[in-house]
Amino acid sequence: MNRNEQKVVLVTGASAGIGKATVELLLQEGYIVYGAARRIEQMKDIESKGARIIAMDVTDETSMSNGVYRIIREQGRIDVLFNNAGYGAYGAVEDVPLEEARRQFEVNLFGLSRLTQLVLPYMRRQKSGKIINTSSAGGKVYTLLGAWYHAAKHALEGFSDCLRVEVKPFGIDVIIIEPGATDSEWAEVVFEHVQTTSGSTAYSIMADAFIKALKKPGAVYPPTRIAHLVSKAIRSKKPKTRYVAGNARPVILVRRILSDRMFDRILYRAFNI
Repeated sequence: MNRNEQKVVLVTGASAGIGKATVELLLQEGYIVYGAARRIEQMKDIESKGARIIAMDVTDETSMSNGVYRIIREQGRIDVLFNNAGYGAYGAVEDVPLEEARRQFEVNLFGLSRLTQLVLPYMRRQKSGKIINTSSAGGKVYTLLGAWYHAAKHALEGFSDCLRVEVKPFGIDVIIIEPGATDSEWAEVVFEHVQTTSGSTAYSIMADAFIKALKKPGAVYPPTRIAHLVSKAIRSKKPKTRYVAGNARPVILVRRILSDRMFDRILYRAFNI
């Protein structure tokens, strides 16, 4: 990719997992990449490889605005926004405090939405751009102890579909990435939340079964697999509306085929409950 062809990419959640793996891959492929996250110290390694790093909290308006304005000031454009920041606060509905439930939506949906609003005027002016949102298999299916996470991801799926038809006339593509369970800090956060929230409640047996199931060998996929899908979507002149990765594909297929009650039984069997 020569200098005139370099695209400018903003990746949120770049301090670990899918975000960091994507930044590293896109740098290798010659893109101008800005990695954004709350933890600047966790991005020093990608900065040494050529990434521009931005301190950004997707629940903080000022940090998002400043980040976008910096990119425009330095590059004059933003070609790709990869909305990847997110986390899973799992636990039984009865146990999860509503403050935590609201934060799930603030990070996984509303922060993403606001950053998208900030970027869209520049993409419309360019008459081109791609907005890539990290959803999840959890945006199509459901599982134990994940009500608030699944609710946020189901909402993101609907939001992304509506956004896609709104901005297509301006030359902007909206793409959803649907990973399965990925080897990253995401899983560690899930384990911690499940144990802390429901590990000593009436749902403790379910919590223990959930943690054991996700810790089985082969239960998670490397984040590099998702990074390659993001790269594929960026390079494609006619990208798919959705890219499914890892163990998400069979899970989504099974959910599509089975009735609700049958899928419920599959879940109980998968978690030995």
